[in-house]
Amino acid sequence: MLRIRPYRKNDSRYIASWCQDVVTFYKWSEGRLGDYPVSPERIEQAVSGRIDNEKYFPFTAFDENGIAGFFTLRHPDEKSDELSFGYVIVSPEARGKGYGKQMLRLGIKFAFELYGISKVSLEVFENNPSAYHCYKSVGFKENGNVTNYNLCGEVWKSIEMEIIR
Repeated sequence: MLRIRPYRKNDSRYIASWCQDVVTFYKWSEGRLGDYPVSPERIEQAVSGRIDNEKYFPFTAFDENGIAGFFTLRHPDEKSDELSFGYVIVSPEARGKGYGKQMLRLGIKFAFELYGISKVSLEVFENNPSAYHCYKSVGFKENGNVTNYNLCGEVWKSIEMEIIR
């Protein structure tokens, strides 16, 4: 059974080890954490700098075997009725076991039931079909917003998806 808890400082060493190649790293980070490879210190710096912010919630997913995933929820702007998923990643050992879906459902439950938000959103790269289908399977729908990123010497199309309560 997968559960979530607030992110802890030592979680960054596990999360950094899950980005085992440059493409995986950029699909996960959108280039917001600098260049590949990412260090635990860089993840810690990015997360801890906002940990006391009332509009930023980093979560670690775990099961009986330990840490299995990580994601953040944040207010994308000053709107108080929306949270956006970011940095969604599942450990390589946990992939293909439905943990991504479970983790997202727990995050959605937090947003809607515990935090009282009316909309949850995220972005996914077009070249990441497994993540796209995972998001779609838990209820996310494309909202028509698309952003292009220059990553790995290419233009990557990012599709915004949302669930409205």
